[in-house]
Amino acid sequence: MTTVSEDKAALRDRLRDERRAHAAALPREVSALVFRQPPAPVRALVPEGATIGIYRADPGEAPTGGYARYFFEAGHPLALPRVTRLSQPMRFHAHTDPYEESDLVPGVMGLMQPSGDLPEVVPQVLFMPLVAFTARGERLGQGGGFYDRWLAAHPDTIAIGMAWDMQEVAELPIEDHDMPLTAIVTPTRVLGPF
Repeated sequence: MTTVSEDKAALRDRLRDERRAHAAALPREVSALVFRQPPAPVRALVPEGATIGIYRADPGEAPTGGYARYFFEAGHPLALPRVTRLSQPMRFHAHTDPYEESDLVPGVMGLMQPSGDLPEVVPQVLFMPLVAFTARGERLGQGGGFYDRWLAAHPDTIAIGMAWDMQEVAELPIEDHDMPLTAIVTPTRVLGPF
């Protein structure tokens, strides 16, 4: 018999491969159009002037560049996650250049993140990557627990998952520490608020 953690790890491995294959198969014209700007139901969840936490998408993940530029142009302060050690909590630092990304430096595991010289901020709205999701707003994350721990420490955060439609599954193995989402946005629909 496997544990919930083992079930999640196996599911995560399979779905990451499927997500990468899906994103790689999209024609360039389609990739340029999806996630260009948040749809009206997502914009309605964002309070005026709220600091927006957003992730910098890796290959296969739902792209975030369009959302970052949209909110930046609308006057929202932006923040990206910064991890200095895998054993330490994730923090958010200001992201001041969503066009050229001149304020980013290589971080843990080579991921680009804000320089530690930039101010630490607390986002009120957080756009998060997903490996999988359910129609009920449950989320399977990347496996490090960074977002779940951050949301547990900041329970008033509006947490919005970004995913491809093909990442939806009927059921997920859920544990007590798995934090629910406020909403999920895909290229074709918005689920929630939950």
